[in-house]
Amino acid sequence: MRATAAPEEGNRVRLSVEVDESEVDEALNDVVRRLSREIRVPGFRPGKVPRRVIEARLGGASALRGEALREALPDFYARAVSDTEVDPIDQPEIDITAGDESGAVSFDAIVEVRPTVSIAGYQGLVVTIPGLDVPDEEIIAQIDRLRATSGELAEVERPVQQGDQVTVDVTGTRSEGPDDAAKADGEDSAAVSDEDLNAEDFLYEAGSGGVVPEFDEALIGASAGDTITFDSTIEALGQTISFSVVVKDVKELVLPDVTDEWAAEASEFKSADELKADIAKRLKQRRIVQAQLALQQKAIEALVELVTEEVPEILVQSELRERIHDLNHRLEQQKIGLGQFLAATGRDEQEFLDELRTGALQGVKSDLALRSLVELEHVELTDEELDTELATMGERLEMNSDQVREQLEQGGRLSAVRSDRRKAKALRWLLDNVELVDEEGNPVSRDALKVNQAEEDSE
Repeated sequence: MRATAAPEEGNRVRLSVEVDESEVDEALNDVVRRLSREIRVPGFRPGKVPRRVIEARLGGASALRGEALREALPDFYARAVSDTEVDPIDQPEIDITAGDESGAVSFDAIVEVRPTVSIAGYQGLVVTIPGLDVPDEEIIAQIDRLRATSGELAEVERPVQQGDQVTVDVTGTRSEGPDDAAKADGEDSAAVSDEDLNAEDFLYEAGSGGVVPEFDEALIGASAGDTITFDSTIEALGQTISFSVVVKDVKELVLPDVTDEWAAEASEFKSADELKADIAKRLKQRRIVQAQLALQQKAIEALVELVTEEVPEILVQSELRERIHDLNHRLEQQKIGLGQFLAATGRDEQEFLDELRTGALQGVKSDLALRSLVELEHVELTDEELDTELATMGERLEMNSDQVREQLEQGGRLSAVRSDRRKAKALRWLLDNVELVDEEGNPVSRDALKVNQAEEDSE
């Protein structure tokens, strides 16, 4: 079999394929063997029905040949795609041009292929990533959180401030609303009983938002002995509740001083300086990881912004279907329905589908942009690199690399694996070559993005 590819108008390719007569005869024999087993003819055992009988049953030799070509053409087409390295994205339009009745067979297959997009300007991309320096405020805040675990509550004689622990008596009274008559007729009134609206000696952290928003607003600034009142509409009840709150005492959390003794008791370190240095190092490592993630995301986004062409809708729809399938699979594993997921995220179905489509479009553009980068930078995959990838796949599938290769070749997927690895190398090239700056526009060294750099900086 021989195949050639020629471009057609509208991002399509024409494959011209010639199949030798011997291959056509082999396809005919395969069909005859299959039909001989399947067709039931009185006087003949399954698998022993003669070819002439099969032809008669189908309507003649031409009908048998047509059946053989119908079955064999997909395989001939797949081989032609592999031989010419064409990258189709849709089903082909196949037209047999010779060999309908006898001899060798020729056919044309016109198919839409993955387009090549322009990424002009990719060599001058600038990516902004989060700064790597850890502010003193973050270190202090981390230490304060550790101090809070060994702090003690002390009563204070001042108005309530954010974070104070306040002991209160709460009384809530329902007001009559338009739904009361319906509830009196037997409808389910509320998930909250009257007893739930009252509490004595209730210990509450001011500003935590643990009751209703109006509670914190009224409580901040009050003093022990004060009685505060406010109204709040409770959606679960469908009513407005009038609250009366008696402030009984106000306590603040007194934190221990940052001393070597405290550091030794609260951590694995012998001194406060050692503790601060460890916190600074860990925060630096976290910032480096965040910067690495931001670099990959923003570098791809910057590359995608260079793509101005319209991408084929069939690619977007294919990516969208795959994302929906993956989402449904994850929800099934968590035993959550799509309706529950949408309710939890506060979105309706159409809004969610629009978001998925936007993500699918960006995914397609990212794929096409990286493919263009592969070609522009002449990114190649060595045999050793492919072998390593097949070995890695084999470990996941509990197969050796030769078995993986054989399966991929039979399924026509080996070229896709090569393409994916080349795109991964192109992405690595992109990450290594974009210009890096922080939020203030200052250059960022790639050496600073190494996780162990935090340890070096702390020494």
